Amino acid sequence: MKINEGGLDRAVRIVAGAALVALAATGKVGIWGYIGIVPLLTGLAGVCPAYMLLGINTCPMKKSN
Repeated sequence: MKINEGGLDRAVRIVAGAALVALAATGKVGIWGYIGIVPLLTGLAGVCPAYMLLGINTCPMKKSN
């Protein structure tokens, strides 16, 4: 699978996902906070299956010579 997330997109996903999981683990939010695993994993992998289905790519394009 090709990377389809740019650097900022990945960073936001990792931070938001980790924050949700941490809040769920400490009991600040309900069990639904563990949904943060999804953006955390997609941010770490750099691939978002939903982006593939929708044809979205936030990864910067490389210029060809």
